Amino acid sequence: MSVNLAPVGVEWERQGGTWYLRSTHPLAPHAANLGSLLRDAARIAPRRTFLAERRDDELRELSYAECLRAAEGIGSHLVQADPGTVLVLSGNSVDHALLMLGGYVSGTAIAPISVAYSTLSRDFEKLRHIVDVLRPGRVFVETPEPFERALTSGVLQGVPVLTGSDLREAMRAPATDALREREASIDADTVAKVLFTSGSTGTPKGVLNTHGMLTANQQMIAQLWPFLEHEPPTIVDWLPWSHTFGGNHNFNMVLRHAGTLLIDEGRPRPDALGPSLRNLKEVPPTLYFNVPAGYAALLPHLEQDDELRDAFFRRLQVIFYAAASLPEDIWQRLSALAEMSGRGDVFMTTAWGSTETSPLVTSAHFPLQRAGNIGVPAPGVELKLVPLGGKLEARVRGPNVMREYLREPALTQAAFDEEGFYRIGDALKFVDDDHPELGLLFDGRVAEDFKLTTGSWVSVGALRNALLSCTSPGLQDLVITGHDADFVGVLAWPDPARCAAVVGSELPIGELCDNPRLRGHLRRCIEDWNASHPGRSTRIGRLLLLKEPPSIDAGEITDKGYINQSAVLERRPDEVERVMRPSPEEDVLSFADAG
Repeated sequence: MSVNLAPVGVEWERQGGTWYLRSTHPLAPHAANLGSLLRDAARIAPRRTFLAERRDDELRELSYAECLRAAEGIGSHLVQADPGTVLVLSGNSVDHALLMLGGYVSGTAIAPISVAYSTLSRDFEKLRHIVDVLRPGRVFVETPEPFERALTSGVLQGVPVLTGSDLREAMRAPATDALREREASIDADTVAKVLFTSGSTGTPKGVLNTHGMLTANQQMIAQLWPFLEHEPPTIVDWLPWSHTFGGNHNFNMVLRHAGTLLIDEGRPRPDALGPSLRNLKEVPPTLYFNVPAGYAALLPHLEQDDELRDAFFRRLQVIFYAAASLPEDIWQRLSALAEMSGRGDVFMTTAWGSTETSPLVTSAHFPLQRAGNIGVPAPGVELKLVPLGGKLEARVRGPNVMREYLREPALTQAAFDEEGFYRIGDALKFVDDDHPELGLLFDGRVAEDFKLTTGSWVSVGALRNALLSCTSPGLQDLVITGHDADFVGVLAWPDPARCAAVVGSELPIGELCDNPRLRGHLRRCIEDWNASHPGRSTRIGRLLLLKEPPSIDAGEITDKGYINQSAVLERRPDEVERVMRPSPEEDVLSFADAG
């Protein structure tokens, strides 16, 4: 392996059926605030490119020295305006990043939210909820036009608008004495960001991300990946900063190690992937981060385009996935491409955490042969595994864990147990019960699993991941149903791009759902699965292909492409009833022994 990783060190104890795990590596001292990371990077590598983005075929690049000067100007403006919290509607961009950095040095909290809440939404319900909770003093839009409906809807009435033009004027001003004074007062408890959860377990909750949480998390990463100290990372990244993966884990990692970030304007969809392909060819990354849906969209191009594959793997040290489980077939295809490119030593890995944990809790900082292992606790983190319904519910304590949800005291109290551990809502299990140091496996969301009438528990997360792999290429995503029923049902969306290999051409999703070749392919795949998994909790009774894509407005999908299981089932009762009906209609694929 080409990268230097920290040795695995885990200590554990059991009290009854409850496990307590922690790293044997103590958390080293770390910066008290994020502004000091920017100042350190500007001192170490003032001329190195920090931020870059492509607009209208022109590449805009800013060095660390330029970013520091801009942040000081913006920070001085924020101190003078004293806006409280700045709500950010715009997506990733250099201007957005400079606002964030201005917040870092001025102690001003920013709250980036999903762009869809103010552009794709019809009723602005989530935006209204966020504004009510946040009570922002400013709202940032790089250019007002895409957000005109939201800005004139009344939801943001009375909130002054800050634009990209305003920022560019502010960044030319010198740092003020007021900024220096404010910056000196920023400590670990100062709020740097308010990040809102995706609402997978209710309405979005505002998570207070302090400077100390975020710098502690970056110190954990630095200790587990010591190779970053010797080669500053270069990343090409589209992941939205309204989520902790892109906005905290990736952005702050580049900052902490004085690396370079090309802000990727592409998206993992067939109609929006082109810019990403161009960017990866022109700026080969050293680390690549994506969600499983992103890898699924990128893989066919890596497999078919020699120039892209050569550029992608040329400098690559790490392939990292998170935010959802990676189907095994995607892992194997990535491994095969790495071998084909002469880069079989690329470190393929993942980690686990949440918005409330900054996000890293566990890290697989050791060689993996397949997807699934989420690693062991990071330095400074305590992990508690509590028996619940035949599984082990995970709870977390450490300097990277939030202290509260914004203006939600009841939810905050419910989020922590009697020992102060945060109830993250996931279940985990050991790779080997006798050897916790070998790592942990994600075992589903506690709230998603259900029982059949037979009393058998259905592990939704594990079953979903397995079905996506066994039906490949075919399905973009799926949800599992069958609560208090006799069998397991599946609602699924076909993947137009990947289904072309099955049906002979790329068809619209509506036509795919009725295509006999795809239906035959899925029938064969599920029958093979059922033959190998005859238990009631794993075998599939019915499958219905959905012609209507998941709705971001209804909370069925996040802008990272993660499906909200409970929201889909709640929003589509007719489809759930159809797939579970004793006598199914013709468009429902039914398998022997269902019902």
